[in-house]
Amino acid sequence: MADKTPAELKQDLWQKMADSPFVMVGLMDGGHHIPLTAQLDKDQVDTLFFFIGKDNRLAKGGDGMAHYVSKGHDYFACLSGTAKIDNDPALIDKLWDKQAEAWFPEGKEDPNLALLRFDIDSAELWETDISVSGRVKMLFGGTIRPSESSSHAKVQTTAESSQA
Repeated sequence: MADKTPAELKQDLWQKMADSPFVMVGLMDGGHHIPLTAQLDKDQVDTLFFFIGKDNRLAKGGDGMAHYVSKGHDYFACLSGTAKIDNDPALIDKLWDKQAEAWFPEGKEDPNLALLRFDIDSAELWETDISVSGRVKMLFGGTIRPSESSSHAKVQTTAESSQA
C-alpha cells in the first residue's frame, strides 16, 4: 500500500468522499473553517459543491482551503482552491438531496439557499496503512520506515486518470 501512485491516491479520494463527504472549509482571509457536506458531481472534476445559506461567512467567496479525513481515519486531503457562489438552477436540481432539504425548509426555492462551488487548484493527499512489520515495530518502539506506513502525493488535479 505504501507505494500507491498519485493516480491511485486520487481515485481513493473520490471513493472515500462518496462514502463520507464531510469536510472542513474555510477562506484564507478568514482563518476559520466550518464543517460542510460536499456534494460531488462526477461530471465536474476538481470541484466540490456545498449548499449553504447566503448569510454564511463562506458566501463572499475567495481563496480557500478544504480539509478531509476519511471515515476510517486512514486517508487525509488538504485541498486548496477558490470558492464562489454558483446558483445555476440546473446544478442545484442535479445535486439536491434529502440532507440539503433538511437545512432549507423551503426547498430549492428557499430565499437563503446558495450553492457554493469550490474549484480545487491543488491537493496534498495522504493514505496511511501501517504494514504488519510496521505494526510490530509500533508495539515494541521500533522505527517505522516510510515504505511501511503511507503514501503521499502533491497534485495539481484530482482527476483520477491524469498524472500528478
